[in-house]
Amino acid sequence: MTSTAKRFVLDQLARAGVTIAPAPDADLTIHDERLYARLLRDGTLGLGESYMDGWWDAEPLDGTLFKLAAAQVHDAFPRDLPLIASTLRARLLNLQRLRAHEVGEKHYDIGNDLYAAMLDSRMVYSCGYWAAATSLDAAQEAKLDLICRKIGLEKGMRVLDIGSGWGGFLQFAAERYGISGLGVTVSKQQAAFANARAQGLPIETRLMDYMDLDGQFDRVVSVGMFEHVGYKNYRAYFEKVRSLLEPGGLFLLHSIGGNHSTTHGDPWAEKYIFPNGMLPSIAQIGQDTEGVFVMEDWHNFGADYDRTLMAWRDNFDAAWPELSSRYDERFARMWRYYLSVFAALFRARQINLWQIVLSPKGVPGGYRRVS
Repeated sequence: MTSTAKRFVLDQLARAGVTIAPAPDADLTIHDERLYARLLRDGTLGLGESYMDGWWDAEPLDGTLFKLAAAQVHDAFPRDLPLIASTLRARLLNLQRLRAHEVGEKHYDIGNDLYAAMLDSRMVYSCGYWAAATSLDAAQEAKLDLICRKIGLEKGMRVLDIGSGWGGFLQFAAERYGISGLGVTVSKQQAAFANARAQGLPIETRLMDYMDLDGQFDRVVSVGMFEHVGYKNYRAYFEKVRSLLEPGGLFLLHSIGGNHSTTHGDPWAEKYIFPNGMLPSIAQIGQDTEGVFVMEDWHNFGADYDRTLMAWRDNFDAAWPELSSRYDERFARMWRYYLSVFAALFRARQINLWQIVLSPKGVPGGYRRVS
């Protein structure tokens, strides 16, 4: 089995153009020969876990992972047990509703010190907009302003932010556009942080599930939260948003999306980063908005997420000497792998970042796109 697995894995690496030490300028250094069988048995879960365990290294990590993603190496592997288990769980259960708060507890609540060190000054944990930006702070402010302009924010409007994180968008919109707003999150630390820094602005963040919301809002945004909704709940999600939106309002959905429709997440990302997460497709969003919303605009700037993730990784690496007193070396390898593998997937255009503007009945006279 070991020799067969080794031949198969080496063939796939060669097909992707990945070279192995001791070859000159090698991409990959393998420290444990058990890696080959582990990859064949456990797929992407095995790839990520074996890196966390120190079984292999790559320089640069994101560059090697990009080669694997661009060559679609994973498609050549047989279906592995973790992937089969993920598929079955998603089919038999609705974990996004059964465990709605799990991602908050296991990911967003791991420590504000980590996120403050890694993110921009507003702590915006989603893709920046780099069209004219040269720094992470500028890219995130450009993204926030782009959202405000796309939904036509005006002074006095009431705005709902579903999955509001540390409150960066509502704070920005209140300061620059004079709105009032409500944000909701499933993270205790995010809610406490957002309310503490509201600084007298007419905005509030609540720790609650989006399905428990009521009221009416002039505008609704959801930035980087839809990836936690789950395919079984897309229709109910859009119907809920529609019920919260004034008839003449606009809804902006900002979400990572995949090129193919799936019903499960990636086993490694589900286990270590985003419990119960999965990426929607164009077809799934289209199907579940049909009869609920009119699609006014669909903007893909997924290539900008590569640059955002690399900026986050640079910040993480720079802050590691201070963070290392709270987080161990295995966590550091996990976090670097997370940021690097997602950057590689965006760079290879395997996944995308969409901003979609939706209206209940269509904008009279037509929607005018801004950029």
